[in-house]
Amino acid sequence: MILLDGKKTSADIKEEIALEVAELIKNDKKTPHLAAVIVGDDGASLTYVNAKVKACERVGFESTLIRLPKETSEEELLNEIEILNIDNDIDGFIVQLPLPDHINEQKIIMAINPDKDVDGFHPTNVGKMALNLPTFISATPFGILELLDRYNIKTSGKNVVVIGRSHIVGSPMSILLSQKRKIGNATVTLAHSRTKNLPELTKQADIIIAAIGIPEFLKADMVKEDVVIVDVGITRVADASRRNGFRLVGDVAFNEVSKKASYITPVPGGVGPMTIAMLLKNTLMANKKND
Repeated sequence: MILLDGKKTSADIKEEIALEVAELIKNDKKTPHLAAVIVGDDGASLTYVNAKVKACERVGFESTLIRLPKETSEEELLNEIEILNIDNDIDGFIVQLPLPDHINEQKIIMAINPDKDVDGFHPTNVGKMALNLPTFISATPFGILELLDRYNIKTSGKNVVVIGRSHIVGSPMSILLSQKRKIGNATVTLAHSRTKNLPELTKQADIIIAAIGIPEFLKADMVKEDVVIVDVGITRVADASRRNGFRLVGDVAFNEVSKKASYITPVPGGVGPMTIAMLLKNTLMANKKND
């Protein structure tokens, strides 16, 4: 069994990006600039956004963090987005999700300039992705593709089961892996909570992408020998033996499934670090488009 080490791979990608940024600066080109908007004080969102800001600093990007109070109205947030849309100094920006209940997330995503939508959530970019046209691919699916590529995992002709149909991971992942591309050409089944006889499907899978959001959902008796496992889930579960009172687990029962897998992502340290790395890669792409 080989661990798909997202922590190391993301560090390699950041190093490559940092070298490109140094070259841009050396040639008097514009420094890539990523902005992030966060509404409210959700702890997990703040931690994630701060990690993005630190990652920008590490690779030499400029970064702007816009913190707005939870009471910010939808109209006020839309005005903030319009300012970022027309600011030529900003190459790309994200609006951290989830948003407070009184704000329509889809309306906010629609308001973002697709050319600055480095999260890859705007319908224009989702449509281009579905048509296999050059565009921003949302960071988590993009990171999974990159991880599979860098570990030389063959996907062509393989049976892939994607568990979970979210717009952020499951649905785009199923489209990308079925497309004619280097990490693609697979036969993909998109499964979800209402799929009947799911173990029958997963036992046939050469590669499983688990993104259903249920802790340790995928068990050893649901997979075949030498399967490749990509675990997207991350959930805190109570653990009295830990000083902080919890541990992080994925959607895969790692201890038992890893004994049958040929490759598997750990949780944490697998898909998570790749997400930030690919957000930086999308921002670099936006910078080059604006050059």
